[in-house]
Amino acid sequence: MSSTDKKTSKIDPEQRQLIENAQKRIKQKKRLTAHFVVFLAGSILFIILNLVLKFGENFRPLNTDWFVWAILAWFFFLLIHFINVFIVNSFMGKDWEEKQLEKLVEKQQLKIEQLQLKVEKEHPLPNPTPTKRIQDDSNFSNPDHPIINS
Repeated sequence: MSSTDKKTSKIDPEQRQLIENAQKRIKQKKRLTAHFVVFLAGSILFIILNLVLKFGENFRPLNTDWFVWAILAWFFFLLIHFINVFIVNSFMGKDWEEKQLEKLVEKQQLKIEQLQLKVEKEHPLPNPTPTKRIQDDSNFSNPDHPIINS
Protein backbone atom coordinates (compact mmCIF):
# COMPACT_ATOMS: atom_id res chain seq x y z
CA MET A 1 0.00 0.00 0.00
CA SER A 2 1.21 3.46 -0.75
CA SER A 3 0.69 6.57 1.28
CA THR A 4 -1.75 7.86 -1.30
CA ASP A 5 -4.22 5.08 -0.51
CA LYS A 6 -6.74 6.39 1.95
CA LYS A 7 -9.15 4.33 3.91
CA THR A 8 -12.55 5.85 3.61
CA SER A 9 -14.96 5.05 6.36
CA LYS A 10 -18.59 5.50 5.68
CA ILE A 11 -20.37 6.87 8.71
CA ASP A 12 -24.11 6.72 8.90
CA PRO A 13 -25.53 10.29 8.58
CA GLU A 14 -27.44 9.83 11.83
CA GLN A 15 -24.26 8.70 13.59
CA ARG A 16 -22.37 11.67 12.11
CA GLN A 17 -25.02 14.05 13.44
CA LEU A 18 -24.73 12.50 16.92
CA ILE A 19 -20.96 12.94 16.81
CA GLU A 20 -21.24 16.57 15.66
CA ASN A 21 -23.78 17.30 18.40
CA ALA A 22 -21.50 15.73 21.02
CA GLN A 23 -18.55 17.79 19.75
CA LYS A 24 -20.65 20.95 19.95
CA ARG A 25 -21.66 20.18 23.56
CA ILE A 26 -18.04 19.45 24.50
CA LYS A 27 -16.99 22.81 23.03
CA GLN A 28 -19.76 24.61 24.96
CA LYS A 29 -18.73 23.01 28.26
CA LYS A 30 -15.06 23.67 27.57
CA ARG A 31 -15.77 27.37 26.95
CA LEU A 32 -17.83 27.57 30.14
CA THR A 33 -15.00 26.01 32.13
CA ALA A 34 -12.51 28.46 30.60
CA HIS A 35 -14.90 31.32 31.43
CA PHE A 36 -15.04 30.13 35.05
CA VAL A 37 -11.23 29.90 35.33
CA VAL A 38 -10.81 33.39 33.85
CA PHE A 39 -13.52 34.65 36.25
CA LEU A 40 -11.61 33.27 39.25
CA ALA A 41 -8.30 34.71 38.07
CA GLY A 42 -9.90 38.06 37.25
CA SER A 43 -11.63 38.22 40.62
CA ILE A 44 -8.37 37.59 42.43
CA LEU A 45 -6.69 40.24 40.27
CA PHE A 46 -9.43 42.78 41.12
CA ILE A 47 -9.02 42.09 44.84
CA ILE A 48 -5.23 42.41 44.65
CA LEU A 49 -5.50 45.64 42.59
CA ASN A 50 -7.79 47.24 45.15
CA LEU A 51 -6.55 45.92 48.51
CA VAL A 52 -2.83 45.46 47.89
CA LEU A 53 -1.98 47.99 45.17
CA LYS A 54 -4.59 50.51 46.41
CA PHE A 55 -5.97 50.99 42.87
CA GLY A 56 -9.30 52.82 43.06
CA GLU A 57 -9.53 52.55 46.83
CA ASN A 58 -11.38 55.88 47.00
CA PHE A 59 -14.03 54.69 44.52
CA ARG A 60 -16.70 53.09 46.70
CA PRO A 61 -20.18 53.12 45.12
CA LEU A 62 -22.86 52.54 47.79
CA ASN A 63 -20.08 52.24 50.45
CA THR A 64 -18.79 49.03 48.85
CA ASP A 65 -15.42 48.52 47.19
CA TRP A 66 -15.53 48.73 43.39
CA PHE A 67 -14.10 45.25 42.90
CA VAL A 68 -17.14 43.72 44.63
CA TRP A 69 -19.43 45.30 42.01
CA ALA A 70 -17.11 44.24 39.19
CA ILE A 71 -17.01 40.65 40.46
CA LEU A 72 -20.80 40.59 40.92
CA ALA A 73 -21.37 41.89 37.38
CA TRP A 74 -18.94 39.33 35.97
CA PHE A 75 -20.57 36.57 38.05
CA PHE A 76 -23.93 37.57 36.56
CA PHE A 77 -22.55 37.02 33.03
CA LEU A 78 -20.98 33.72 34.11
CA LEU A 79 -24.37 32.66 35.51
CA ILE A 80 -26.07 33.53 32.20
CA HIS A 81 -23.43 31.48 30.38
CA PHE A 82 -24.02 28.53 32.76
CA ILE A 83 -27.80 28.72 32.27
CA ASN A 84 -27.36 28.85 28.52
CA VAL A 85 -25.13 25.78 28.43
CA PHE A 86 -26.90 23.52 30.92
CA ILE A 87 -30.52 24.64 31.10
CA VAL A 88 -31.48 26.34 27.85
CA ASN A 89 -29.62 23.81 25.74
CA SER A 90 -31.42 20.90 27.40
CA PHE A 91 -34.79 22.46 26.55
CA MET A 92 -33.79 23.84 23.19
CA GLY A 93 -31.17 21.37 22.07
CA LYS A 94 -30.96 19.24 18.96
CA ASP A 95 -34.14 17.29 19.76
CA TRP A 96 -36.09 20.51 20.23
CA GLU A 97 -34.76 21.85 16.90
CA GLU A 98 -35.79 18.68 15.09
CA LYS A 99 -39.31 18.77 16.59
CA GLN A 100 -39.69 22.42 15.64
CA LEU A 101 -38.49 21.67 12.12
CA GLU A 102 -40.99 18.82 11.78
CA LYS A 103 -43.81 21.05 13.06
CA LEU A 104 -42.94 23.84 10.65
CA VAL A 105 -42.63 21.50 7.67
CA GLU A 106 -45.97 19.90 8.53
CA LYS A 107 -47.58 23.33 8.88
CA GLN A 108 -46.18 24.42 5.50
CA GLN A 109 -47.39 21.23 3.82
CA LEU A 110 -50.87 21.80 5.26
CA LYS A 111 -50.89 25.37 3.91
CA ILE A 112 -49.76 24.15 0.50
CA GLU A 113 -52.55 21.55 0.45
CA GLN A 114 -55.12 24.18 1.46
CA LEU A 115 -53.90 26.55 -1.25
CA GLN A 116 -53.97 23.74 -3.80
CA LEU A 117 -57.58 22.93 -2.89
CA LYS A 118 -58.50 26.63 -3.05
CA VAL A 119 -56.90 27.00 -6.48
CA GLU A 120 -58.62 23.85 -7.75
CA LYS A 121 -61.96 25.12 -6.42
CA GLU A 122 -61.65 28.66 -7.77
CA HIS A 123 -60.00 27.75 -11.05
CA PRO A 124 -61.01 24.24 -12.00
CA LEU A 125 -59.34 22.63 -14.96
CA PRO A 126 -61.65 22.14 -17.92
CA ASN A 127 -62.91 18.61 -18.27
CA PRO A 128 -61.34 17.06 -21.31
CA THR A 129 -63.92 15.95 -23.81
CA PRO A 130 -63.43 12.51 -25.21
CA THR A 131 -61.92 12.77 -28.65
CA LYS A 132 -62.64 10.39 -31.45
CA ARG A 133 -59.72 8.28 -32.41
CA ILE A 134 -58.61 8.57 -35.95
CA GLN A 135 -57.75 5.22 -37.30
CA ASP A 136 -54.48 4.93 -39.08
CA ASP A 137 -55.10 3.31 -42.39
CA SER A 138 -51.82 2.89 -44.16
CA ASN A 139 -53.62 1.52 -47.18
CA PHE A 140 -55.64 4.68 -47.54
CA SER A 141 -55.10 6.44 -50.76
CA ASN A 142 -56.82 9.44 -52.08
CA PRO A 143 -56.43 9.79 -55.77
CA ASP A 144 -57.40 13.47 -55.61
CA HIS A 145 -54.80 14.43 -53.03
CA PRO A 146 -51.73 16.03 -54.64
CA ILE A 147 -49.12 14.92 -52.07
CA ILE A 148 -50.16 11.29 -51.94
CA ASN A 149 -50.13 10.91 -55.68
CA SER A 150 -46.76 12.53 -56.21
